[in-house]
Amino acid sequence: MDERPETELISIPATPRASTPEILTPSGQRSPRPPSKEAKSSTAWTPTSFISPRFLSPIGTPMKRVLINMKGYLEEVGHLTKLNPQDAWLPITESRNGNAHYAAFHNLNAGVGFQALVLPVAFAFLGWSWGILSLTIAYFWQLYTLWILVQLHEAVPGKRYNRYVELAQAAFGERLGVWLALFPTVYLSAGTATALILIGGETMKLFFQIVCGSLCSSNPLTTVEWYLVFTSLCIVLSQLPNLNSIAGLSLIGAVTAITYSTMVWVLSVSQPRPPSISYQPLSLPSSASVFSVLNALGIVAFAFRGHNLVLEIQATMPSTFKHPAHVPMWRGAKVAYFLIAMCLFPVAIGGFWAYGNLMPSGGMLNALFAFHSHDIPRGLLAMTFLLVVFNCLSSFQIYSMPVFDSFEAGYTSRTNRPCSIWVRSGFRVFYGFISFFIGVALPFLSSIAGLMGGLTLPVTFAYPCFMWVLIKKPTKYSFNWYFNWVLGWLGIAFSLAFSIGGIWSMVNSGLKLKFFKPN
Repeated sequence: MDERPETELISIPATPRASTPEILTPSGQRSPRPPSKEAKSSTAWTPTSFISPRFLSPIGTPMKRVLINMKGYLEEVGHLTKLNPQDAWLPITESRNGNAHYAAFHNLNAGVGFQALVLPVAFAFLGWSWGILSLTIAYFWQLYTLWILVQLHEAVPGKRYNRYVELAQAAFGERLGVWLALFPTVYLSAGTATALILIGGETMKLFFQIVCGSLCSSNPLTTVEWYLVFTSLCIVLSQLPNLNSIAGLSLIGAVTAITYSTMVWVLSVSQPRPPSISYQPLSLPSSASVFSVLNALGIVAFAFRGHNLVLEIQATMPSTFKHPAHVPMWRGAKVAYFLIAMCLFPVAIGGFWAYGNLMPSGGMLNALFAFHSHDIPRGLLAMTFLLVVFNCLSSFQIYSMPVFDSFEAGYTSRTNRPCSIWVRSGFRVFYGFISFFIGVALPFLSSIAGLMGGLTLPVTFAYPCFMWVLIKKPTKYSFNWYFNWVLGWLGIAFSLAFSIGGIWSMVNSGLKLKFFKPN
């Protein structure tokens, strides 16, 4: 009978399966079959007839071969992940030697920042009970959605979703995913970078005033010039090529954020409280009070940022079936968000205890400077402001990396070659000065934390729940199914409400939209 090639599942790279032809002797024992000439010439042919002795051997059954090959495939599926060759040229996926420590550094750097210093402002409108309750609920809510994003990074075997927009496209469709996720993620990256330039430049100016004191020259730098100095420092640091290469900067940003957050609330609590302090929520007319509360909740939501960078951080890690990337990523994220909680809760509670409803709209730094600039040693005050500057410089890098990645993706897709060092540097210099220009043109961006929290809330609190249902497909009408749908729609409703509250707060507080006129 003619022999035919048998189709079988092949695992690559898998250890070649060595088998020895066998026959059954009259006694029922196996003995090797003498190799034939055809077997020597080709090892890819196996007998397929039902009367073949190989069919009678349990080791040689087709099902057994399928199971062996499937096991080999599953063990090596991490090595067989279909990667876009273009990813090797882009700053987010250029290096894949990340680990749990890098994940902790990046998440801390992205999760703690200037937005934490504004939390006592929200407490001034919410009071003790509602302030602590809303902050606690928001913390555990975003921790759950963070876990969802980490799990969905490799939800489909053989595919890694390295960017937030890619995961949104897989869940919602190509067009709808871009429409839903592109604006808030770009707004979080570019908008945060612009706000960091404003805060970093203004803090550098305050640091210079504290250190220099009466020795300052008669012609100090203007606010715009301090913005330019800070932007130039950001551009120099942005020449680091990829996300893994800024792990050291993220570590510096994490350490400085934890340090100055602790110093701010400790210095505030250790000083005498203002005599006219009150802990009653600010009383406003009924309609105004509702919008103020919504704006305050938006500030709380904005305190939990960084979810737009979770998939990008996880993309820097190697991944195999035996050692998937979600394990070190979740380990690092748990440590990072424990430390984030240790920063946010003391700042919010300690700041509100120290200043009550006298808290300035600018947050803890403004309160510290306004109430205790003459009581606190000048060296401590200057160190606090300097740490804020260092944190803003490092945070600028990680929040700008997705924008750098988008620029280089557009270039490489058109030219089909990686960016040269000059092209890469040109993109980053261009982006830095565009952010500077926007900061000078719109100097009020750092004062609209409530509106920013409302607009970007779905990225953190809503979209991950929807994506879990659409990709993982839990059993319909099960608890998991209901829970994620309810959380997702609650996030969308809160986003709309907080955005309205933020807009009302801008109008009610008389925010002066002075274009090209920074303070």
